[in-house]
Formats: sequence, C-alpha cells, structure tokens
Amino acid sequence: MNASFLESLSLSRYAIDRDYLARENEDLIAQLLDDPQTRVLPIFQGEALMSDPTTLALIPSEAVPPSALMVYLGRSLSTLSPEPIGTPIIAALLEDAGHLVDEEWGNLRRIGNLLSDRDAGLFTEALGILNWHDSHRFSPKTGVASVVGKGGWVRVDPTSGAEIYPRTDAAIIVGITDERDRLLLGSNALWESNRFSLLAGFVEPGESLENAVVREVFEESGLRVVDPVYLGSQPWPFPASLMLGFTARLDAENVSSLTPDGTEIIDLRWFSRDDLVAALPDILLPGRTSIARSIIELWFGGEIDDAQ
Repeated sequence: MNASFLESLSLSRYAIDRDYLARENEDLIAQLLDDPQTRVLPIFQGEALMSDPTTLALIPSEAVPPSALMVYLGRSLSTLSPEPIGTPIIAALLEDAGHLVDEEWGNLRRIGNLLSDRDAGLFTEALGILNWHDSHRFSPKTGVASVVGKGGWVRVDPTSGAEIYPRTDAAIIVGITDERDRLLLGSNALWESNRFSLLAGFVEPGESLENAVVREVFEESGLRVVDPVYLGSQPWPFPASLMLGFTARLDAENVSSLTPDGTEIIDLRWFSRDDLVAALPDILLPGRTSIARSIIELWFGGEIDDAQ
C-alpha cells in the first residue's frame, strides 16, 4: 500500500483510544456524565457542533439534555487539542437543538479534510455509530423496541436478551485505466449531470472484494477489467459504508464496449490527464473528503486544482 495515499484519506485519520474494555461497565455513561473531565460532541441532523469552522465543539456534559442518546467514543490521544490526553468523549444525538440554534454546525462531507486527525476520527466514529442506532431501534429477532447497552455499542432485545451489534456495509470503489493510461469516470443518475466520479458498489454476500470489483465494473459500464489491486480503505458513514479502494486495468484480451447501465450510471467518459484539466470548468469531481478524490489524484500524480 502507498503510504502517501493512505495519508490522503481524510476520514481514516484518528487520534482516539476507543477504550473498548470500558464498555463492559453497565454504568459507564452515567459515571462519565458525572466526571467533570468528560466532554460531549453534540450531533444534530447529521451535523456536529463546531467551535470554529475547522474544530469540533466538545462541551461539558451538563450542557446536553439527559434524554439524548449517548455513545462513548473513547479517550483523546491528541497532543494538539485543547482537551488533555485521556479526556473521555461522548457523542450525543440531539432530537432538538433549539438551545444551540445560533451556534455553528459542520457537515462531515464538506469539512472532513479540514479537521484535525482527532476531530476527523471523532466525527466519523460518532456519525457512523449514531446512524446505526437510528436504523436499529427495533430487534430484528422479535420486533420489539431494543435498548442501548455497553456504552452505546450494542442494542439489546429486552425479551430475548439478544445483543445486536453495529454493522458496516463494505463497498468497493475503483480507478479503472485503459492501455493509454486514461481514467474512466462516470456520472450517477442521482447526481448533478456534470458530476463525475469513479465506479463503486456494494460487496455482495459470499463475494470477495476482487470479484466485486470485476462484477460491479461490468454491471455499470459493460467493461471487463483485470488485476484489481487494493489501495486502502476509508469509512464513509453516509449512512454506514466502508469504502475499499482499488485500481484495475481494462482487459485488453476481452474487448467490450463502454455501456452505461442507464439506471445508476448515465454517462461514462475516458479522461487523459490533459483531458481532465481541460474539462474542469465544465465538470465537477468528488469532494476532497472522499476516497474517490484520493484515487483520482493518485492517478493524476498530484493535487487537482478545481476549487472544490
């Protein structure tokens, strides 16, 4: 794996000890809320409270409604943050942020690459686990309302005692090149018509990552690719994905035509580096927080100046 590529993955950064053994303490959240050193990261409608445009606001526990869903994120390891090393941090999912209406809130997609290592890791962790709670309020076994346990890292079926653990959806994303080292970019039906990115898709049950690369590329583009090479991974909590980055080459021995599937992908284009630069006034590339952007710039050979 390329070390500089891994360093470019904004949401794979962290400076937090998740302190997983503490989760076995049944009174963990209550004890942390009583600890004056504990700090809370408020999350409301998918956004985090900010102290300034690039720094999360970690506030005392008494400033957060006790009814909020809370998850223990761990202890800070950062030597560059205002809070000392070892500070325990809780995420709180607010149902109402009226008392904080005049404060600044941050969207992870837009600011993830601007945050410190600790804050990028905290925000990503918080959003991922809270999104999971939001979609798993009821037991898949009995249908009854589940309750939170283990510091927010499980939900428990109160009738059977069964523990439901968080899940992450694995998805591959791939930079495809042809014999001329051109990069394939596609436009998704859900995006603006001029936004282009890499092909990606979820890994199916019983499927290897490499097979998922070959299958997804063929399904979305009609192309056959070979030699899928793993680059690195980045969590993408929108709502619960883990993006697994690959490169792959067009199969020169299996000629196929470029055919958008027409459902997810509505346009596909090959770009040389010069082509991409020339097209930038007219097309939008993935944001700098995404692994797609990192893979594109790895192929490009440096940062792309498109004011995004």
